[in-house]
Amino acid sequence: MFIDEVKIHVKAGDGGAGCASFRREAHVPKGGPDGGDGGPGGDVVLQVDTALSTLLDFHYKRHFKSERGTHGKGSGRDGATGDELVLPVPAGTIVRDAETGAVIGDLTTHGQRLVVVRGGGGGRGNRHFVTSTRRAPTFAELGEPGEERWIELELKMLADAALVGLPSVGKSSLIARISAARPKIADYPFTTLVPNLGVATSGEHSFVVADVPGLIEGASDGAGLGHEFLRHIERSALILHVVDLSGSYERRDPIEDIAVIDGELAAHADELAARPQIVVGNKIDMPGAEENSSLVAAWCADAGREYFPVSAVTGDGIGPMLRAVAAKVHELRLSTPAEGPMYEAEYRYAPDADRGISVTRAEDGGWDVMGRDVERAVIRTDMSNEEAVAYLQRKLDRMGVEARLLAAGARDGDTVHIGPVSFEFESHGESE
Repeated sequence: MFIDEVKIHVKAGDGGAGCASFRREAHVPKGGPDGGDGGPGGDVVLQVDTALSTLLDFHYKRHFKSERGTHGKGSGRDGATGDELVLPVPAGTIVRDAETGAVIGDLTTHGQRLVVVRGGGGGRGNRHFVTSTRRAPTFAELGEPGEERWIELELKMLADAALVGLPSVGKSSLIARISAARPKIADYPFTTLVPNLGVATSGEHSFVVADVPGLIEGASDGAGLGHEFLRHIERSALILHVVDLSGSYERRDPIEDIAVIDGELAAHADELAARPQIVVGNKIDMPGAEENSSLVAAWCADAGREYFPVSAVTGDGIGPMLRAVAAKVHELRLSTPAEGPMYEAEYRYAPDADRGISVTRAEDGGWDVMGRDVERAVIRTDMSNEEAVAYLQRKLDRMGVEARLLAAGARDGDTVHIGPVSFEFESHGESE
């Protein structure tokens, strides 16, 4: 089964909690805090595996979760980091945020990695909270929850040349003739239901060619499976436009057939209309094909397109066509500038620009306080520990949360929401 578009949910591992403990060794009176830190959770990573050609594995399983970090322990023992979860994807996979539609990765080369959600940070043990006035802290931080989101994966096949044309013009027979690909071939329309890839060789040059299922008029508007097929042409540097010269399946005029496909390519994406094309007239061995071939040759001469009449069945004309395609692909490769970094850095869930603090009115009449650092401070706090809550209050004051609330018009007794936690606002909190 060929699957080229899926939607999956990814959840990174939660961070482990820090430990609140004290040395309890013999002959060591008043042992100090020695709580270890929690381990960070594992990331979820997409990694290109060129052995794959479909997103089939994601069709049956839609939810993926990496390992959480373990909790810290006494005697300064830190928790273990959760293992990352690596999900193999085929080359040519585009990754989008399902909610916003924004592209967060375009994976094209073997081994390329993209961190789509990051594991939560581990909480610090109580040994980190010792001060000159707080010699025996009884609290530690909780671990942060791992990021989670829905993402969409879309596969656009990577090929140097794409065979396009109306149904049953002989594209599958042609790719079988010029490569080792063995697609299903039969004498009826829409034999090919999924794209096929093959490697063709001519002299010193080789190239990857894609057999794209037959397009019909209206494909760019979604007729048939137009959108699903047209996406696989977008990455190809060269278009091999295959025309049926035999007049079978009511192909009244091969020039009209060319116009239909040209129109659908242009309607799908403007850049496809300007993509280099070579016209291949197939079935030259059939009765009446010579007359149609002359018409196509004259049209191509006026349009400035190379034209090659061939027979995928007998092999007539295949050699010259292959040499021309190989040379054109080689030329296009040399003229294409080297691509820059392709999303090799990890995905940034919270850009630095979002690290500030904002205060807005909440729907319930209270106040919403937002900001990466302030929300992380709240999430890491054990609200059941009074000393931890007091520490959080002082930390929020140092971060300027109280001043921002007062400036926005907050009054004592108002409800303040920070992340998943709600507080009753009290001004003039003591500073540490």
